[in-house]
Amino acid sequence: MDVEIIQADYADPKHRKDIPLVLSAYASDPMGGGVPLSDFTKTNLVDKLSALGHAFTILAYVDGEPAGLVNCLEGFSSFACHPLINIHDVVVLENFRGHGLSQSMLQKVEAIAQERSCCKITLEVLSNNTIAKKAYAKFGFAGYELDPSAGHALFWEKAL
Repeated sequence: MDVEIIQADYADPKHRKDIPLVLSAYASDPMGGGVPLSDFTKTNLVDKLSALGHAFTILAYVDGEPAGLVNCLEGFSSFACHPLINIHDVVVLENFRGHGLSQSMLQKVEAIAQERSCCKITLEVLSNNTIAKKAYAKFGFAGYELDPSAGHALFWEKAL
């Protein structure tokens, strides 16, 4: 099994095709919402990511086939006064699970975060996604709290 973990080039035609392909497969999974990406998103995702300037994508290939991705956005920690990386999506396609691809992709994200002098890497995970939670804990992620008496952080949203 030949594994390649790379930072995507948003101008590369293969990467432009593989990013929405892999992400749509994840979106179709129950842990991704159970609905594939819209045609609009498939068509525009890579251009929108590349226009941000602070976004990057890690791609995993196994024997030349797209097998996974991690989409990241650089943010800023006001408390630490340093940049941070927020992992927005982690995907390993079903046929490639169990081979350590998530750990390898997370290592690549961490290397980029260190190059950018980031103070931390953040992500959110569904509470019932036990497989993902185990993978993240194995890599060193843990729940976030400033003080145990104040409780742990929750991820909330307001759709617009």
